[in-house]
Amino acid sequence: MKLFKLINIVLLSFITAFICISCEKLVEVEIPNNQITTDLVFQDAQTANAVLAGLYAGVRDNSLLAGDKMGPHLGVYTDDLDSYSPTATNGIYELYQNQQTDINALIYSNWTSTYQQIFIANAILEGVQASASLSTSERTRLKGEALFLRSLLFFYLQQLFGDIPYPLSTDYKINTTLPKTPAFDVLQKLDSDLQESISLMNDAYNNPERIFANKKTAQLLLAKVYMTQNRWSEAEIVLNNIVQSPLYSFENDLSKVFLKSGSHILWQLKPKNPGDATKEASIYYFTGAVANNYALTADLVAAFSTTDQRKQKWIATVTVGPDTWYRTDKYKNRLANTTEYSIVFRLEEVYLLLSEALAKQNKIAQALPYLNATRQRAGINPIISPVSQSTLLNEILQEDRREFFTEMGHRFFDLKRTGQLQVLTAVKTHWQTYHELWPLPQKELQLNPNLNPQNTGY
Repeated sequence: MKLFKLINIVLLSFITAFICISCEKLVEVEIPNNQITTDLVFQDAQTANAVLAGLYAGVRDNSLLAGDKMGPHLGVYTDDLDSYSPTATNGIYELYQNQQTDINALIYSNWTSTYQQIFIANAILEGVQASASLSTSERTRLKGEALFLRSLLFFYLQQLFGDIPYPLSTDYKINTTLPKTPAFDVLQKLDSDLQESISLMNDAYNNPERIFANKKTAQLLLAKVYMTQNRWSEAEIVLNNIVQSPLYSFENDLSKVFLKSGSHILWQLKPKNPGDATKEASIYYFTGAVANNYALTADLVAAFSTTDQRKQKWIATVTVGPDTWYRTDKYKNRLANTTEYSIVFRLEEVYLLLSEALAKQNKIAQALPYLNATRQRAGINPIISPVSQSTLLNEILQEDRREFFTEMGHRFFDLKRTGQLQVLTAVKTHWQTYHELWPLPQKELQLNPNLNPQNTGY
């Protein structure tokens, strides 16, 4: 693949850039007085931590996890967002119309930028492995977090593209000819990698703002892998472990859910500069006509009852003359932001996944409290027994939508995990079964024929 050859540079060239991440306050790292040679990059904890901080910054700014990537791209791809892109040649417009092709610019960008971060994660893992001077605790922590971040990126690539290459080194001679790893095997590899990551990480956060992953963050990702594999009982065990942790408590005030200080947050990404708004606060915001922006679909707005407080607190109404639109209003600080970071994982997801895992095992009574927690916080009536398994699972899916709209592509992944993507045919004119996967980028297929065949339908 071209991108691996392009970024097959010595570690020195990107460590220099990543040391500058200290200016972003991800981690305080002073620039060493003397020039660092490549073989010394991972011999010093200060520079090794700078590379890891750079990886977190890359995940925030230039991967599928960036606030302006999966949220809007999958929001328009499913039924949460309408796109008012001014041109049919725009990549987002094709996603909105479910008419994407293998030359779609946004799909290619999501693929390449995410694999760039995987390359850096692999560089960290190789550097830590080769280091003779890092302390055992530093080696353990760096490896654990790099493994988690790499697994996170692989997971979302697998969900979007199915069979994908699974590079484990920085050797472009190997990476440029890698064949695809079957989706089933990718999930198996993620299980193994995450088990190792969890064994290396601690529950205690390295930063009180929870901007670096901890053991529980990796456990939640492992539970998501298990849910994707229909391993309900194993997911239940992992999710229960998170719920029972004293680190987290359910946030009962809707107005505080997206504040950075919440104890319901497992992991969040800090904006690049002090005072910057989150990408989510910026990309969804409009006050006049909706041209060039995203608006919530009528179908999504109709999913909220009149008593659901999330409709009042998390959705804003914009009226211009005879026209009315709705925009997401979860992140509110757009100027001099000091209170909001981009939340990746929060406890509400643990609750709803646990409710689903229990319901799948027909443990109805045990599942209900975890579903009802977010419902009752929003001011809507709880689901009470007796309730059938199918009804409960549908209620969980609907609650997922109301709770997580425009967050990290939740709607697409929830529909896919539950085998419900076909519901999109009712509101998406061009939706087809094969749209459960995106096409592999044509440029990558041309550079590496081993990636063939193309995904079905493209």
